[in-house]
Amino acid sequence: MPWTRIITAIVAIFLALGMLIVGGWYFTLGLCLIVFLGQLEYFQLVRAKGIAPAAKTTLVVSQLLLISSAIAPPLTDALFPLTGALICFYLLFQPKLASIADISTSVLGLFYGGYLPSYWVRLRVGFAHAIPTVDVASSNLPFMGYWPESWTEPKLFPPALTVTCLAFGCIWAADIGAYIMGKWLGKTRLSDISPKKTVEGAFFGLLGSIIVGEIGAWYLEWPYWYVTGMILGVLIGIVSLLGDLTESMMKRDAGVKDSGQLIPGHGGILDRTDSYVFTAPLVYYFVTLFLPLLQ
Repeated sequence: MPWTRIITAIVAIFLALGMLIVGGWYFTLGLCLIVFLGQLEYFQLVRAKGIAPAAKTTLVVSQLLLISSAIAPPLTDALFPLTGALICFYLLFQPKLASIADISTSVLGLFYGGYLPSYWVRLRVGFAHAIPTVDVASSNLPFMGYWPESWTEPKLFPPALTVTCLAFGCIWAADIGAYIMGKWLGKTRLSDISPKKTVEGAFFGLLGSIIVGEIGAWYLEWPYWYVTGMILGVLIGIVSLLGDLTESMMKRDAGVKDSGQLIPGHGGILDRTDSYVFTAPLVYYFVTLFLPLLQ
């Protein structure tokens, strides 16, 4: 693995952990920037196909979805169809007649690049709104930020922090397991969409996600941790892989190798965040709907 790729990955992990730990508006605004850059790459892929999406409008309303997720998460679900309609209305009044592709890629950009990532904000920042009875540690930094007073007792961290870190840990384990073991043992191609991905790599990526999920569920004392941890690990392992393949499919259709060149050794923002897009709502509803049923 090139040193550039390793150093960039280490820096990215530290930045991600910093956003996760502090939370509040620091996490929200950090994610807003990531989403903005990722959507710019997405619309570059779309334009490579000769399509003219409502990029500026979609970029603005996507930021609105992320901000509303921190203030009032239920409001985001109401805003999503409204902002989608706004994008369609905008395209209706363009000098050039909009095509079905213009409309569909714009709405997909809103869904894929704005609405789905908003679930990370709901999980880390708006978690208390989803479960009012949860014991959330009070903010001890400006702008709803939080900093642990003791690093030796993670169980005292806000549940929003521990659950989000567990989700990220499962994704990292899946990515690292698939990459390393795929390079070492991979022989059977998984899909023509991404020729470098192998069945062996996918298996070990899934196994890594399950192991982290089991450890996390045991440590957090979830009900039936041996079952819930495995379910979470399997779901994240599979969905993160599907997210990766989805982005690969878009790049393949656009005829490009990477979505961008913003991250040295890794390509673009979408190349590094594709595993997180579909995972966010899955984890959110797992902890807000499924786990409470077992209690």
